Amino acid sequence: MKKLVTVITMVMAASPALAISRYNSLSMSCQGARAAIHNEGAVILRYPSKRVSGMTLFDRYIRNSNYCDVNQYAEWTTIPTRDNPRCRVLNCQNINNLDGMFIIPDYSL
Repeated sequence: MKKLVTVITMVMAASPALAISRYNSLSMSCQGARAAIHNEGAVILRYPSKRVSGMTLFDRYIRNSNYCDVNQYAEWTTIPTRDNPRCRVLNCQNINNLDGMFIIPDYSL
């Protein structure tokens, strides 16, 4: 049993961390936010809600559908950035949102 615990500990220490970068979108330019997403594959972007004062919204934004779950696909959306209130980026959407379409869009950032 001690051997098993030791092996598991060593494997966990040797494996890379599965961390995802988090950014405040309003402190970045649109080009900077898109570059961060492209370079890292997936990031979390935070920004203040327009409708509820003091509320922070966030979501995971991705380079392409390869960063989504099997039942999801990459779809265009917008986020506010320092220089563009409607910066186009991709995030994962449920495949059920396609409303019967047979072709899944293959967008890439």
